Amino acid sequence: MRRIRALLFIFINLAVIQAGGAQTRVVEFWLTKGDQSVLLEKQPATLSFGEVKNEFPTIDVNETRTFQTIDGFGYTLTGGSAFVINKLSKVKKAQLLEELFGSGKNSIAISYLRISIGSSDLDAATFSYNDLPKGQTDLGLKKFSLKPDNKDLIPLLKEILRINPRIKIMASPWSAPVWMKDNNSTIGGSLKPEFYGVYAGYFVKYLTQMKLAGVEIDAITPQNEPTHGGNNPSMLMTSFQQTEFIKGHLGPAFRRANLKTKIIIYDHNCDKPEYPIEILNNPDAKRFIDGSAFHLYKGDISAMSVVHNAHPDKNVYFTEQYTSSNGDFDGDLKFHFKNVVIGSLRNWSRNVLEWNLASDEFFRPHTNRGCYTCKGAVTITNNQVIRNLSYYIIAHASKFVPTGSVRIDSNIAGDLNNVAFKTPTGKTVVIVENDGSEALNFNIRYQNQGTATSLPEGAVGTYIW
Repeated sequence: MRRIRALLFIFINLAVIQAGGAQTRVVEFWLTKGDQSVLLEKQPATLSFGEVKNEFPTIDVNETRTFQTIDGFGYTLTGGSAFVINKLSKVKKAQLLEELFGSGKNSIAISYLRISIGSSDLDAATFSYNDLPKGQTDLGLKKFSLKPDNKDLIPLLKEILRINPRIKIMASPWSAPVWMKDNNSTIGGSLKPEFYGVYAGYFVKYLTQMKLAGVEIDAITPQNEPTHGGNNPSMLMTSFQQTEFIKGHLGPAFRRANLKTKIIIYDHNCDKPEYPIEILNNPDAKRFIDGSAFHLYKGDISAMSVVHNAHPDKNVYFTEQYTSSNGDFDGDLKFHFKNVVIGSLRNWSRNVLEWNLASDEFFRPHTNRGCYTCKGAVTITNNQVIRNLSYYIIAHASKFVPTGSVRIDSNIAGDLNNVAFKTPTGKTVVIVENDGSEALNFNIRYQNQGTATSLPEGAVGTYIW
């Protein structure tokens, strides 16, 4: 039966090509299969638009209905990522960076990075830029220093910027310096209200000194995962506290310093859309805010639309999802494309970021109590680079959908989750995930013409014309 369906598909597609003649558009098709037998490979079969007569499900692409503009696709470049990438030989490192951030035919064209302000849990040890002996304070931030990032992170960012000077960078703190916190610890605790103004100054110093170092930061979030206090480092920040910090301190400090860096709130799971909505409901805070950021370890991706619909004048972003060292490639491929890539973009996200860019073969480095199962998009071991699941998750979008692309309308056809774009150069891109339990034949229809194609069970395809 499967062979008959496949023969029928080939016959129909040949008929499409013949019917279209010289007027048809030729379609590029890039495929990844859940069994890993095909990984981001351009398919040799020719797809063209023409007249299609079959009963397959149809994805209708409508460029007259537009949605959000895309800022980019990428990863978090943790301090640990920078450390292991910098361990590569000069030649191997240059090749990897060109593959990740370049614009050549063998590159995946990453266009967005997230970094940590101070350490994340995927650094070898915790640090801030203003660590002091217990009991001391530094209200003037005279001892502020980017020195902890001067060895690995900042030099690597400068190399990346030489390859792609237009890449967007978001920065997020996992914790304030411990002397500003009510528990004097890198784990949990909250920012003391009397240090709100000092901490706002800490952000200003960070942004101005990073710029002097050659790294322009496009956006910050006030706190990574503000309702999760068990990571190392971490810090709790309620929606009320974040509102007070932004409206009374961070926003005015940015304005006084003439900083154009975006302030993006929340930066946590899709189970609490009320958190960013409560902040945006405050007009004094809202005027300083560009939008809200989300992860998907809890909740449903539709929460992004809940927040967008409550405040449609503000943006939403998807800033983190990890792949686990003990996950299944096929199951995680389906989940991430259905929810993280396609799901977040269909719910107004301007970007898609997977978690860690690089780790070693033991998923290091990480802090004590940091994530020990977080698998990098690439594994670096013995001067070799291994490409993992999240490499392909992002590459299926980043390689074909550049910054400035606009999402256009397309319908979900049964188990065929999808999202469509118009690029700045006029190309149309459609990313499709087969969420079903068998191979599916289907059509893509555009401007009253169609092309017949097929995706294996659990596979992902990117179509470009």
